[in-house]
Amino acid sequence: MTASPRVAVFRPDDQRLEAAVELLESLGATPVADPMLAVEPAGSTPRSDADAVVFTSTTGVDLVADAGWTPGDATVCAIGETTAGALRDSGFEVDVVPETYTSAGLVEALEGEVEGARVELARSDHGSSVLVEGLFGAGAYVHETVLYRLVRPESAGESAELAAACDLDAALFTSSLTVEHFLEAAADRGVRGAATDGLNEAVVGAIGPPTARTAESNGIGVDVVPETADFELLARAVLERLQSN
Repeated sequence: MTASPRVAVFRPDDQRLEAAVELLESLGATPVADPMLAVEPAGSTPRSDADAVVFTSTTGVDLVADAGWTPGDATVCAIGETTAGALRDSGFEVDVVPETYTSAGLVEALEGEVEGARVELARSDHGSSVLVEGLFGAGAYVHETVLYRLVRPESAGESAELAAACDLDAALFTSSLTVEHFLEAAADRGVRGAATDGLNEAVVGAIGPPTARTAESNGIGVDVVPETADFELLARAVLERLQSN
């Protein structure tokens, strides 16, 4: 490990990336900012006749708030505390936040409450099927509105080349899609195999179990998964692991 470890961060190129870079620098790391996600708004809003509306990201919250959408009498559900905080900051009351910040956790929180109810999922085009299948299984009528699409920026891939050259000390994957886009960018640059090998010599952090499973199913060993799906906890845990190596 170098004196100031190189840590790849894949957040979208907005305030989330700026905050991630600032955090890593404050922890003594050299951030490699390589956004693997870009947001393309779909121009849609959730339906207005739902009994419950589920939000799974701060991006979705920001889009509906900017559009002037209101939930009416619907029960407002957030997949985790970060999304719940964004909802509250936008003036929405939050009724349900699961103890476990995952799709399965949200299904568990709602399954006894939604039989016969209309449940609206307001999220990206890459939403997990777990929510749909789980809520259908609980007896809900489920409708999904795609608020935005997540695409890979054309410039993505600097981190893959560094990993391939074994010049990356750590990587922070914040969704399954960041893993998939990293590997696609590596393949486009002709270094997928070498980049995977390089990551397996580095410390790899995944923000939650689904992201870890995606990485591991693609041959990337995961060293750190924080107990709570929170970027700061992920970054701190990875830096602690680096310092102990």
